[in-house]
Amino acid sequence: MSLPDIANYYLFAKTVRAGSINEASRELELPKSTISRRLTQLEEEQGVRLVNRGRQGLRLTDVGEAFLVHCEALVDAAESAQQVTQRLLEKPRGRVNVSAPYAISQSLLVQVLPQFMTLYPEIQLNLMVTNRPVNLLDENVDLALRVRPQIEDSSLIARPLSHAPSTLFAAPRLLAAAPVETPDDLLQHPQLSLHYTSGRYRYELTHADGATRQLSFQPKLISDDMILLREAAIQAQGIVALPNYLCQQAVAEGQLQQLLPEWQLPIGIMHMTYPHRRGLKPAVRVLIDFLAEKLPEVAQRAF
Repeated sequence: MSLPDIANYYLFAKTVRAGSINEASRELELPKSTISRRLTQLEEEQGVRLVNRGRQGLRLTDVGEAFLVHCEALVDAAESAQQVTQRLLEKPRGRVNVSAPYAISQSLLVQVLPQFMTLYPEIQLNLMVTNRPVNLLDENVDLALRVRPQIEDSSLIARPLSHAPSTLFAAPRLLAAAPVETPDDLLQHPQLSLHYTSGRYRYELTHADGATRQLSFQPKLISDDMILLREAAIQAQGIVALPNYLCQQAVAEGQLQQLLPEWQLPIGIMHMTYPHRRGLKPAVRVLIDFLAEKLPEVAQRAF
């Protein structure tokens, strides 16, 4: 069996996308006669008519429509392969605007960004550290890290990197007089909490056996600063739900202890969000690829 001429498949898909042989000739900078001859050759190879040609342009046959799907996949694969070589030839440089919450910046990015800066010395990073959700397009942000169950903005690519489980923590001396053995015991103590825009503060807990429990509370301290909340918990000011990676060291040093290990809070997902890949600057693309490789490794150790 002879190998198919992939160029004919490519020309077929490109010509159909263009809508006519005349338009394809202009876009591909090829003679109309070459495109027409190649299409005829492809149909002869396949033994079936793929397209009808008329004054109104090209009209696919039923077989041609099914055949086009696979030819377009070849075109997309070829263009993706070409982008790989172009990226190798392009030297990433310039400014990249990044947004991340305080906790991710101070606990995770601090471990990986210095290495990136060494690898790409001509890229300038502008890291906007904020806990508020930024609008990437309006605020000219190239890349944002967020912890959410899901990202609903359809104008962005949301690439999940790692689960980000949270746990209930408290200082041992806070629990000395009133241990926490059941969910209801939590309400014997003050609560510290991140800011909820809904204004409703509650724990949603799921037991290992599938049982669920919801507890409403009024926080003693509300803040968007997770580090502040952790330090307040260490000082026995209340119980707090925080990502595990923020409290690992405090637990190891005996400053905090995990509560109700058989009960689980809703699990967040750390996402990397950015506009659609086509048209991204080389500096942004290499940062995306670097963080996609490095952050899950760091997060796995921390979470």
